Amino acid sequence: MQENPIPKHVAFIMDGNGRWANQRGLSRTAGHRQGVQRVKEIIRGASNLGIQIVTFFAFSTENWSRPKSEVNALMRYLDNFLDQEIKQLDKNNMRFTVIGRADPIPKYLQAKIKKAQDKTKDNTGLRVVLALNYGGRQEIVDAAKKFAQDVLETKVNLENLDVQEFNRYFYTADIVDPDLLIRTSNEMRISNFLLWQLSYSEFYFSGKCWPDFGIEELKEAIKDYQKRIRRFGGLDAH
Repeated sequence: MQENPIPKHVAFIMDGNGRWANQRGLSRTAGHRQGVQRVKEIIRGASNLGIQIVTFFAFSTENWSRPKSEVNALMRYLDNFLDQEIKQLDKNNMRFTVIGRADPIPKYLQAKIKKAQDKTKDNTGLRVVLALNYGGRQEIVDAAKKFAQDVLETKVNLENLDVQEFNRYFYTADIVDPDLLIRTSNEMRISNFLLWQLSYSEFYFSGKCWPDFGIEELKEAIKDYQKRIRRFGGLDAH
Protein backbone atom coordinates (compact mmCIF):
# COMPACT_ATOMS: atom_id res chain seq x y z
CA MET A 1 0.00 0.00 0.00
CA GLN A 2 1.30 3.44 -0.93
CA GLU A 3 1.41 6.32 1.52
CA ASN A 4 -0.89 8.32 -0.76
CA PRO A 5 -3.61 8.77 -1.68
CA ILE A 6 -5.28 7.61 1.52
CA PRO A 7 -9.07 8.09 1.39
CA LYS A 8 -10.22 10.73 3.86
CA HIS A 9 -13.59 9.09 4.42
CA VAL A 10 -14.34 5.38 4.17
CA ALA A 11 -17.91 4.09 4.55
CA PHE A 12 -18.78 0.47 5.32
CA ILE A 13 -21.84 -1.65 4.62
CA MET A 14 -21.18 -4.46 7.09
CA ASP A 15 -22.90 -7.39 5.43
CA GLY A 16 -22.74 -11.10 6.23
CA ASN A 17 -22.89 -11.36 10.03
CA GLY A 18 -25.82 -13.79 9.88
CA ARG A 19 -24.31 -15.75 6.99
CA TRP A 20 -21.00 -16.04 8.85
CA ALA A 21 -22.83 -17.42 11.90
CA ASN A 22 -24.95 -19.85 9.88
CA GLN A 23 -21.84 -21.28 8.21
CA ARG A 24 -20.53 -22.12 11.70
CA GLY A 25 -23.76 -23.41 13.19
CA LEU A 26 -24.05 -20.36 15.44
CA SER A 27 -26.93 -17.99 16.14
CA ARG A 28 -27.27 -14.81 14.09
CA THR A 29 -26.67 -12.79 17.25
CA ALA A 30 -23.29 -14.50 17.60
CA GLY A 31 -22.45 -13.20 14.14
CA HIS A 32 -23.47 -9.67 15.12
CA ARG A 33 -21.37 -9.95 18.29
CA GLN A 34 -18.32 -10.90 16.22
CA GLY A 35 -19.16 -8.09 13.82
CA VAL A 36 -18.92 -5.55 16.66
CA GLN A 37 -15.38 -6.76 17.34
CA ARG A 38 -14.51 -6.05 13.71
CA VAL A 39 -15.86 -2.51 14.04
CA LYS A 40 -13.49 -1.92 16.95
CA GLU A 41 -10.56 -3.35 14.97
CA ILE A 42 -11.33 -1.28 11.87
CA ILE A 43 -11.57 1.89 13.98
CA ARG A 44 -8.07 1.29 15.36
CA GLY A 45 -6.68 0.38 11.97
CA ALA A 46 -8.26 3.32 10.17
CA SER A 47 -6.77 5.75 12.67
CA ASN A 48 -3.32 4.23 12.21
CA LEU A 49 -3.63 4.44 8.42
CA GLY A 50 -4.44 8.14 8.48
CA ILE A 51 -8.10 7.88 7.48
CA GLN A 52 -10.03 10.84 8.88
CA ILE A 53 -13.63 9.54 8.91
CA VAL A 54 -15.19 6.08 9.02
CA THR A 55 -18.94 5.55 8.68
CA PHE A 56 -20.57 2.23 9.57
CA PHE A 57 -24.07 1.30 8.37
CA ALA A 58 -25.10 -0.14 11.71
CA PHE A 59 -28.90 -0.30 11.50
CA SER A 60 -31.24 0.72 8.69
CA THR A 61 -34.80 1.99 8.84
CA GLU A 62 -35.80 -1.34 7.29
CA ASN A 63 -34.04 -3.44 9.96
CA TRP A 64 -36.92 -2.94 12.40
CA SER A 65 -38.77 -5.63 10.43
CA ARG A 66 -36.28 -8.28 11.58
CA PRO A 67 -37.22 -10.68 14.41
CA LYS A 68 -37.68 -8.84 17.69
CA SER A 69 -35.03 -10.97 19.39
CA GLU A 70 -32.44 -9.95 16.80
CA VAL A 71 -33.37 -6.26 17.01
CA ASN A 72 -33.14 -6.39 20.81
CA ALA A 73 -29.71 -8.02 20.58
CA LEU A 74 -28.49 -5.29 18.20
CA MET A 75 -29.74 -2.59 20.58
CA ARG A 76 -27.99 -4.38 23.44
CA TYR A 77 -24.70 -4.46 21.52
CA LEU A 78 -25.05 -0.75 20.82
CA ASP A 79 -25.68 -0.15 24.52
CA ASN A 80 -22.52 -2.10 25.40
CA PHE A 81 -20.52 -0.22 22.78
CA LEU A 82 -21.60 3.11 24.23
CA ASP A 83 -20.74 1.95 27.75
CA GLN A 84 -17.39 0.39 26.94
CA GLU A 85 -15.90 2.12 23.92
CA ILE A 86 -16.74 5.82 24.12
CA LYS A 87 -14.22 6.40 26.91
CA GLN A 88 -11.56 4.77 24.75
CA LEU A 89 -12.55 6.83 21.70
CA ASP A 90 -12.37 9.98 23.79
CA LYS A 91 -9.00 8.98 25.23
CA ASN A 92 -7.70 8.55 21.67
CA ASN A 93 -9.02 11.98 20.59
CA MET A 94 -11.71 10.42 18.37
CA ARG A 95 -15.08 12.01 17.72
CA PHE A 96 -18.28 9.96 17.82
CA THR A 97 -21.30 10.87 15.67
CA VAL A 98 -24.63 9.18 14.93
CA ILE A 99 -26.67 9.93 11.81
CA GLY A 100 -30.27 8.85 11.25
CA ARG A 101 -33.65 9.36 12.87
CA ALA A 102 -33.84 9.21 16.66
CA ASP A 103 -37.25 7.55 16.96
CA PRO A 104 -38.06 4.72 17.58
CA ILE A 105 -34.64 4.06 19.10
CA PRO A 106 -35.22 3.48 22.83
CA LYS A 107 -35.08 6.72 24.83
CA TYR A 108 -32.34 5.49 27.15
CA LEU A 109 -30.12 4.80 24.13
CA GLN A 110 -30.93 8.20 22.63
CA ALA A 111 -29.74 9.77 25.89
CA LYS A 112 -26.51 7.74 25.85
CA ILE A 113 -25.88 8.66 22.22
CA LYS A 114 -26.30 12.36 22.96
CA LYS A 115 -23.96 12.09 25.94
CA ALA A 116 -21.33 10.29 23.84
CA GLN A 117 -21.55 12.87 21.06
CA ASP A 118 -21.29 15.76 23.51
CA LYS A 119 -18.35 14.16 25.30
CA THR A 120 -16.30 13.77 22.11
CA LYS A 121 -17.50 16.74 20.01
CA ASP A 122 -14.27 18.73 20.39
CA ASN A 123 -11.93 15.86 19.56
CA THR A 124 -9.85 16.30 16.42
CA GLY A 125 -8.77 12.75 15.54
CA LEU A 126 -10.62 10.04 13.64
CA ARG A 127 -14.34 10.70 13.35
CA VAL A 128 -16.41 7.56 13.94
CA VAL A 129 -19.89 7.78 12.44
CA LEU A 130 -22.67 5.27 13.03
CA ALA A 131 -25.60 5.30 10.62
CA LEU A 132 -28.33 4.19 13.01
CA ASN A 133 -32.01 3.92 12.08
CA TYR A 134 -30.78 5.38 8.81
CA GLY A 135 -32.29 5.33 5.32
CA GLY A 136 -30.94 7.29 2.35
CA ARG A 137 -34.33 8.07 0.83
CA GLN A 138 -35.67 9.14 4.21
CA GLU A 139 -32.70 11.45 4.66
CA ILE A 140 -33.43 13.16 1.34
CA VAL A 141 -37.09 13.58 2.29
CA ASP A 142 -36.12 15.01 5.68
CA ALA A 143 -33.69 17.43 4.02
CA ALA A 144 -36.39 18.56 1.58
CA LYS A 145 -38.83 19.16 4.43
CA LYS A 146 -36.29 21.22 6.38
CA PHE A 147 -35.51 23.33 3.33
CA ALA A 148 -39.21 23.84 2.55
CA GLN A 149 -39.81 24.94 6.12
CA ASP A 150 -37.00 27.49 5.88
CA VAL A 151 -38.52 28.81 2.64
CA LEU A 152 -41.91 29.17 4.31
CA GLU A 153 -40.29 31.04 7.18
CA THR A 154 -38.38 33.21 4.64
CA LYS A 155 -35.04 32.13 6.08
CA VAL A 156 -33.81 31.16 2.61
CA ASN A 157 -34.70 32.04 -0.96
CA LEU A 158 -35.98 29.18 -3.13
CA GLU A 159 -34.14 30.57 -6.13
CA ASN A 160 -30.81 30.29 -4.34
CA LEU A 161 -31.04 26.52 -3.88
CA ASP A 162 -28.10 24.63 -5.35
CA VAL A 163 -26.23 21.43 -4.46
CA GLN A 164 -24.05 23.09 -1.82
CA GLU A 165 -26.99 24.85 -0.20
CA PHE A 166 -29.15 21.71 -0.13
CA ASN A 167 -26.27 19.71 1.36
CA ARG A 168 -26.59 21.77 4.55
CA TYR A 169 -29.92 20.08 5.30
CA PHE A 170 -28.59 16.52 5.37
CA TYR A 171 -27.66 14.52 8.47
CA THR A 172 -24.09 14.66 7.14
CA ALA A 173 -23.98 18.44 6.62
CA ASP A 174 -20.59 18.79 8.35
CA ILE A 175 -19.10 15.53 7.05
CA VAL A 176 -17.26 15.26 3.73
CA ASP A 177 -18.61 12.71 1.26
CA PRO A 178 -17.04 9.23 1.33
CA ASP A 179 -14.09 8.67 -0.97
CA LEU A 180 -14.49 4.91 -0.71
CA LEU A 181 -17.46 2.63 0.02
CA ILE A 182 -16.68 -0.92 1.13
CA ARG A 183 -19.36 -3.61 1.19
CA THR A 184 -18.65 -7.11 2.43
CA SER A 185 -20.15 -10.57 1.79
CA ASN A 186 -20.01 -10.24 -2.00
CA GLU A 187 -23.24 -8.23 -2.16
CA MET A 188 -23.10 -5.57 -4.88
CA ARG A 189 -25.68 -2.94 -4.04
CA ILE A 190 -25.84 0.11 -1.76
CA SER A 191 -29.11 -0.75 0.00
CA ASN A 192 -30.45 2.77 0.54
CA PHE A 193 -27.19 3.95 2.13
CA LEU A 194 -25.88 7.51 1.67
CA LEU A 195 -27.63 7.90 -1.69
CA TRP A 196 -26.77 11.60 -1.93
CA GLN A 197 -23.25 11.35 -0.55
CA LEU A 198 -22.01 8.42 -2.66
CA SER A 199 -22.43 10.23 -5.99
CA TYR A 200 -18.70 10.16 -6.79
CA SER A 201 -17.41 7.59 -4.31
CA GLU A 202 -15.31 4.62 -5.36
CA PHE A 203 -16.90 1.23 -4.58
CA TYR A 204 -15.09 -1.87 -3.33
CA PHE A 205 -16.87 -5.20 -2.86
CA SER A 206 -15.28 -7.88 -0.70
CA GLY A 207 -16.21 -11.56 -0.82
CA LYS A 208 -15.53 -11.89 2.89
CA CYS A 209 -18.31 -11.69 5.45
CA TRP A 210 -17.98 -8.74 7.81
CA PRO A 211 -16.75 -10.80 10.80
CA ASP A 212 -13.80 -11.91 8.63
CA PHE A 213 -13.01 -8.40 7.33
CA GLY A 214 -10.00 -7.11 9.26
CA ILE A 215 -7.10 -4.71 8.91
CA GLU A 216 -5.41 -6.63 6.10
CA GLU A 217 -8.64 -6.63 4.10
CA LEU A 218 -8.97 -2.88 4.67
CA LYS A 219 -5.43 -2.39 3.37
CA GLU A 220 -6.28 -4.43 0.26
CA ALA A 221 -9.31 -2.23 -0.35
CA ILE A 222 -7.17 0.90 -0.05
CA LYS A 223 -4.54 -0.56 -2.39
CA ASP A 224 -7.29 -1.11 -4.95
CA TYR A 225 -8.56 2.44 -4.35
CA GLN A 226 -5.08 3.82 -4.99
CA LYS A 227 -5.14 2.33 -8.50
CA ARG A 228 -8.29 4.23 -9.42
CA ILE A 229 -8.37 7.51 -11.34
CA ARG A 230 -11.09 9.74 -9.92
CA ARG A 231 -12.40 12.00 -12.67
CA PHE A 232 -15.51 13.46 -11.01
CA GLY A 233 -17.11 13.71 -14.44
CA GLY A 234 -14.04 15.24 -16.09
CA LEU A 235 -11.12 13.79 -18.04
CA ASP A 236 -7.80 12.31 -16.94
CA ALA A 237 -5.24 14.91 -15.94
CA HIS A 238 -2.82 13.41 -18.49
